[in-house]
Amino acid sequence: MANQHYHLCHLNIGIAKGTLDSPVMEGFVSRLDEFNNLAYASPGFVWHLQIDLNNPEHLAMYGEPGIIFNLSVWESLESLRSYVYQSDHVKMMQLRRQWFEEMQTPNYVLWWKPAGSLPTVQEGKERLAYLTRHGATEQAFGFRQPFPPPAMVTGSPL
Repeated sequence: MANQHYHLCHLNIGIAKGTLDSPVMEGFVSRLDEFNNLAYASPGFVWHLQIDLNNPEHLAMYGEPGIIFNLSVWESLESLRSYVYQSDHVKMMQLRRQWFEEMQTPNYVLWWKPAGSLPTVQEGKERLAYLTRHGATEQAFGFRQPFPPPAMVTGSPL
């Protein structure tokens, strides 16, 4: 169920097996618009950081070479979960190992943010680092151990 006071932020990363113009990444790059458009049309989608894959400055925004990332905002955990696991997005996840290295640390993080405010890449990086160091908490979590939005008192965030 959507929360009027908080939205769910989502950062996911991948270590690319090649440059975006390399043959190994062709299947990923060629379908990226398709899967982004699927997200935009999904119930509960709020926002997505627009990145131009042809712009080296945009690709360097994460600050680490070879890291491809996605930063988005959703109305609820349920809406993001539906997009990730119950839409054609599953096809892209099944092929992930063709394009991205296996990671020993979490490759995504979720957190709540007041509705109307947008996350930054730096904030996402900090949340992912927090999840990696501390495990799932109210500050940073994943689908397996989610946390509800912060409690509300008399209509105001705590």
